[in-house]
Amino acid sequence: MNVCKSLNVNEEYLCALRTKSYADFFTKAQLLVNSPASPPYCHNTFSEILLEPGQETITTILESATLSKKSDLKALILNYFDISAEASKICSHLLISINQIQSNYKLIQGVLNIIDDYSPEQLGFIISELRSFIVLNNPFSSLDKQDFKLIHDKYSLVLYLLKSKRKKVARKIKLIKCFNKASGICVTAACGLVATAAIVVAAHTLTALVMGPAILSLPINPLKKKLLNFRFLRSGFLRKVGEQLDVAAKGTYILNRDFDTVSRLVARLQDEIEHNKAMIQFCLERREDKFSLQVLRELKKSDVGFRKQVEELEEHVYLSLVTINRARALVVKEIAASCGEDLA
Repeated sequence: MNVCKSLNVNEEYLCALRTKSYADFFTKAQLLVNSPASPPYCHNTFSEILLEPGQETITTILESATLSKKSDLKALILNYFDISAEASKICSHLLISINQIQSNYKLIQGVLNIIDDYSPEQLGFIISELRSFIVLNNPFSSLDKQDFKLIHDKYSLVLYLLKSKRKKVARKIKLIKCFNKASGICVTAACGLVATAAIVVAAHTLTALVMGPAILSLPINPLKKKLLNFRFLRSGFLRKVGEQLDVAAKGTYILNRDFDTVSRLVARLQDEIEHNKAMIQFCLERREDKFSLQVLRELKKSDVGFRKQVEELEEHVYLSLVTINRARALVVKEIAASCGEDLA
């Protein structure tokens, strides 16, 4: 399996944007972010509401799943769910930060709107609004860049482990199929040899004519079936495990790519915010200088581009959250499909 070659991430994004699930999730998250309780909103609670299925549900499912018999598989799948929950928490934190950025920049929108028709009477208003903005913290400053690197490293590791385990499962399935095919031939041959040997032994006795027909009527088919039942190695269980690993690996790959993109957008916006604050600080320090007005006009020109960057980041964060939930749901679906089936 080559996950990397089989996926088109851009196509995934376009498909996600067109889905009703994305629109519903966007509406749900927007209501939470913009609710009156959201500014002091507990990030963990916010993340738990947006994460689907929740971690408690995942734990219950894994306890009852077929793969729970294999501790190494259970640990690997559980690790996948833990990392995706951690990624969801970071995305939830980002949504709150983005909402704060949009709120902060409303403070200087009035200044930027009148800067081209500036008059001395408006100087007090301009200075007041700029000072109100400059004292606000950069919402992204509370984000640790190491968190993104840590998630990337964790996803890379779990992707490697999932692909490695998938290859092992594929090799076992192939080996079992070869064994079953060979053992079927051997069982048939063995039944034939048993019957032949019995006839040969009987032929050397005085009762050959009596025993021969009876021996030939031995229940060969039930004997063959009984011997075949000892072939305890079957590929059904491993096939289901392989499907679970496939889905988890695909989700891991997409999410890792998602977070790389989000990380770059956050870093770019964080630098842009600091640059804007430095420009405003310059204007406040040299407010009598006509050059400071030119700086504000340049800030106005870049404002449209800045807002587009914020919207782009917001879109990617929502897509990441939707992808996280979709990937988790698909893995759970594969696990649930194997529950209650006698595949061992």
